[in-house]
Amino acid sequence: MRIAVVVFPGTNCDEETRYVLGDVLGQDVEPVWHADTELGRFDAIILPGGFSYGDHLRAGAIARFSPVMKTVADLARRDRIVVGICNGFQVLCEAGLLPGALLPNAGGSFAGRWVHCRVEGEPSPLTRGVAPGTVLKLPIAHGEGRYTAPQETLEALERDGRIVFRYCEVDGTITEGANPNGSQANVAGIMSAGGNVVGLMPHPERAAEAELPSQDGLPLLKALVGIGAQRPRLEPVAVAVPANRTVGSAGSTAR
Repeated sequence: MRIAVVVFPGTNCDEETRYVLGDVLGQDVEPVWHADTELGRFDAIILPGGFSYGDHLRAGAIARFSPVMKTVADLARRDRIVVGICNGFQVLCEAGLLPGALLPNAGGSFAGRWVHCRVEGEPSPLTRGVAPGTVLKLPIAHGEGRYTAPQETLEALERDGRIVFRYCEVDGTITEGANPNGSQANVAGIMSAGGNVVGLMPHPERAAEAELPSQDGLPLLKALVGIGAQRPRLEPVAVAVPANRTVGSAGSTAR
């Protein structure tokens, strides 16, 4: 599987992501600078964690205007897999590729700790083969992770099975106390209407080796690789993006 890991100024989880997908899982992984718009050769695109542009204005607000994001939006419309982790999730929401927004954590404090998340909804590129109700132990590290959306959007996400992860207790119970940032409905991750764009705040790449407190991120990344193996080998496509086009015009994925 050919995977692009997009690097913005301020990204700091690109190497961990490349290492797990490349060295641990044996995939063809390539870092792509945010000014690069030639992504047609990749089967999947990862927007990793970090603090793109120093989170100026708000997390992901500047990164959404990077040249690479116009191409990401176009490829998302062509059913390419796009995954945003932490800051990547924030960028996807800012770009209109996923609905809602990630606001400052409730209480205003940075949250850096291990949490439990329950797998929800329909199978996604990260959860295909992972049973709904499975509880995962994953780390978070963010100051703006409070997922917020209009009530009708939350209802649509729930109805369509597009809430992928929820913060929970170790036994899978959804409680206010298990919510580390005040996210509505304990949302920790969602996917697009097309099912090919996924965003999550926890870091699966930081929970993928025996030396760490948990390896629960590994099944998620293996699911991504497994989907790539099942899909026919994609031929490179040339993506021409008009200069006056906005990133948020990503068709069915931008709901």
